[in-house]
This record gives sequence, C-alpha cells and structure tokens, in this order.
Amino acid sequence: MTSGKMHVDEVDTNTSLVSRLLASQFPQWADLPIEPVQSAGTDNAVYRLGNDMAVRLPRIHWAIAQVEKEHHWLPRLASFLPLTIPIPLAKGEPSEGYPWQWSVYRWLEGESATMESIANPRQAATDLAQFIADLQRIDTTGGPLAVDNNLRGIPLAMRDTYTREAITALDGTIDTDAAIIVWEDALQAPEWDRAPVWFHGDLLPGNLLVEGGRLSAVIDFGGLGVGDPACDLMIAWGLFSGESRDVFRVALGIDDATWARGRGHALSQAVIFIPYYLNTNPVGVSNARRTINAVLADYRASN
Repeated sequence: MTSGKMHVDEVDTNTSLVSRLLASQFPQWADLPIEPVQSAGTDNAVYRLGNDMAVRLPRIHWAIAQVEKEHHWLPRLASFLPLTIPIPLAKGEPSEGYPWQWSVYRWLEGESATMESIANPRQAATDLAQFIADLQRIDTTGGPLAVDNNLRGIPLAMRDTYTREAITALDGTIDTDAAIIVWEDALQAPEWDRAPVWFHGDLLPGNLLVEGGRLSAVIDFGGLGVGDPACDLMIAWGLFSGESRDVFRVALGIDDATWARGRGHALSQAVIFIPYYLNTNPVGVSNARRTINAVLADYRASN
C-alpha cells in the first residue's frame, strides 16, 4: 500500500496541512495525534485522527463531488444496511492552501478483505450478497443517476473505447485475445431493463473490511449511484472464487445476462486500472491482475 502520490496532478496533503485545517475549522480535535494511513485507495488521502476518527481529503479533482454525496446519502442509507458503512462527522471547507471540501469520519476498525483474512468464505459471500440486496431495495428517489460515464452503473457499451484501449495497452502481459472475447460477450448481454437501483459502484477487496475473520464494513462510497447494479458483481472475481463465488451468485439470484455484464465490469475496471496505476499503486495493480486471471479462467470454465 502507499501513502504517496497516485496522480500526476494530485493535490499535496500531509499531516501539517491536516493539523492546520483542524485548528482553523474544528479546534476541538486540533490536539489529537494525526497519522497518515497507507492505503490502496485512489481518490482520497486518509489520516487517522486520534483513536476513533479519520480525515479524508480528495486527492484529485474528479473526487471532489464525492464529499457532498457521501455527507448527504450515507446517513440516510446506513440504517437499511446489514454491514457498517462510514458516517461523516463533519465537513471541512477549502482553507490553508487546500482547495476543496474534505471530511471527518468515525474510524472503522478492520483490515482490507482477502481470502486469508476471511474465516468462512461462504459466510462472507452470503453476508455481502445480503448487503447488496438490501442496498438495492432502498428507495432511489433523488439518488445520483448513472449517466454520461460519471458512474459505473451505465451501460457497458459506454465503457467500450476505454476498455479496448486498456486491453491493447496490456498486450504481452495478459491474454488479450481472451480478454476481448470476454468483453464482447459482456457487451452482447441484454442490458438492465428494470427500474434503476442503488449500487455501491466500487466493490473491490480494499473497500471491504474484515474484523475477527468476518466481513464487518463496506467503505468508500464515492461511486455510489442509481442504475444497473451489475457493477457491484465485480467482487465475485475480485475476491471470491469457486464455491464462494457460486454462493454469492445464488444468494443474489443473478440471471445470466447480469452475470455476464458483471464479469465485463470486473474486466473493464481491472484492465483500465493497471496502465494508469502501474508505478504508483502496487496493491491495486496486484488485485487487478488477480481479477483479470479470475475473469478469464471463469469464462473458459463456463463456455
């Protein structure tokens, strides 16, 4: 994991900046210790504040709208969901040379999900499926719609150009012929034809927390939106495998078309991630490579 820069045009942050922001806007917390959190997260720099809080500052311009969205929606969604999600405690304003709004959250204990950290993969698959199902049942009135490439809940065809370019860029490091076959299979699957529903949008292992061997929390809702929920199936190949993947699919009752689109989302996210973060995010790149391998192997096994 890294606490360094991930984007060429990323805004600089450090503990001194966080200290100054707190002193000027939330002096009640200004004397608490501040530590940078090493993370594979790409949109926000995170600092632990004392024992039970975290400060999150957008790293890059495309993440700034996430602050307002999370402050508005997370408190409204939390009571409907069976796993803990972050609840914002305070919203900071641009100051001290930092140009954007930022947040203070309650600290959530746990480690990023891996198969090694999960005691019972079947239980984890069931728990996460229940979380997704409950999220999809929440009233979507006023929710951020997935349109114009702004969120992953858009039709896969809108990601076609970027995905093909990324696959080409990985020639020699992955089986690009197989990747194109999987991608085109996903594109040919019927689109979501039901009412749009809530999706998390970035269900990757790093956004799931495990405590005591069991899934405990889902974090980082910057991709939250309303649209086609197939994007939330990325985790089927990003984390689960074999029996646990089957349990996950059965628990959600996923039809073949949605499963194919979900596999397409998993492939698209992974192949686009690697070229961009190749030299800045080794954990994320390693996860993306595992996802690609899992997607290709699963497709071969099912065809």
